[in-house]
Amino acid sequence: MSQRRVAITGLGLVSPYGGDLANFFARLSAGESAIRYLLTDDLPRPLSIPFVSCPDFDPDAVLGKPLASMMDRFAQLGMAAAFGAWDDAGLPRKAEGDSRDSWGVSWGTALGGTLAYEKGYRELWQKGRERLSPLAVVLGMNNAANAHISIQLGLGGISMSHTVACASSAIAIGEAFRRVRSGEATIMVTGGSDVPQAYGVARAWEALRVMAPGDADTSPFACRPFATDRRGLVLGEGGAALILEDWEHAVARGARIHGEMLGYGTSCDHSHLVRPEVEGQVRALNLTLADAGLTPDEIDYINAHGTATAEGDPVEVGALKAVFGERAGQLPVSATKSMHGHLLGAAGAIEAITTVLALREQYIPPTANLLDNLDPACAGVNHVTTGRRQTLRTALSNSFAFGGSNAVLAFRAITP
Repeated sequence: MSQRRVAITGLGLVSPYGGDLANFFARLSAGESAIRYLLTDDLPRPLSIPFVSCPDFDPDAVLGKPLASMMDRFAQLGMAAAFGAWDDAGLPRKAEGDSRDSWGVSWGTALGGTLAYEKGYRELWQKGRERLSPLAVVLGMNNAANAHISIQLGLGGISMSHTVACASSAIAIGEAFRRVRSGEATIMVTGGSDVPQAYGVARAWEALRVMAPGDADTSPFACRPFATDRRGLVLGEGGAALILEDWEHAVARGARIHGEMLGYGTSCDHSHLVRPEVEGQVRALNLTLADAGLTPDEIDYINAHGTATAEGDPVEVGALKAVFGERAGQLPVSATKSMHGHLLGAAGAIEAITTVLALREQYIPPTANLLDNLDPACAGVNHVTTGRRQTLRTALSNSFAFGGSNAVLAFRAITP
């Protein structure tokens, strides 16, 4: 079976800034942080952390109350993002002529319906209830988002979810790409969604000592990838979706094409659960370049995984230097988690969208909070510290997860 070109015809997200895609990218490009201070009323100790939320998202208004009531928040965010991408692709929500039996969904989530399960525990243990809602299972299951997307859009092909920690949605996108490129699917809805605001989840991350501290004044600047004074990552909620489509099918229906997906590579460090390894990331980067038919000299931008952790940032820079050699010093790199936070299972999807928009708009968003405080251990690449207009042909988006799972996506700009 011959390989087909893969067009990106739809982009959708629930923006932490509260606006649309254009607003999201404009504010990222300006270096504006969406990180705010979160103080909850949980007992015995409230959560008191920097966090990225989507406060303007009203699931009842976006999805309708009957549908929204059937979903945990992670699925609501995912469904809203998928609807946005589907509409952006100019596709009708109800089938009109085209058979959708081979069209599918590949979704990423690290946590799934954790909020639904936590609510159940609270009701059983704190409120003394003996029974839970009959919807508890379908609200909490990890494949709820992709199942609802398939049902709402009438997609009869594969409907699968990937749970690979922080690489969940990058791997979901890569697997969707492979199905379209092979001809197995004409269209795939892909992306990810997560809500790490569950009390137990946030406290677990806090216990790992990898979360940046902050208060009402300092939270917007809490995430500082590659900086000497970085203190750790900032969690965030969100949903992000892409429509991957057979190129000829997209052209035949007159679709707007945002960009082209060229390649995907994965690897495993196979050495440690939480300590990343240069060699494993190098393998993923090289596999992606080979899959895309690209050389290192053809890459114009890297959207880094860049979590602002003490160990993760230098390892990623080390991998880039190993792959790109002497050219690494001229290779533009930015970590947009500094502004939109770490969405866990949705991180790869929001960063893939950011990378596609960077190529489309020929503009690189910066790593915020990185000016004269670069960690010498992270030197050796061209860190983008303020938004930069530049000619961009191809770009990579990195996702490196706990467990040692690495995934890299390759994209190309569409030239006039």
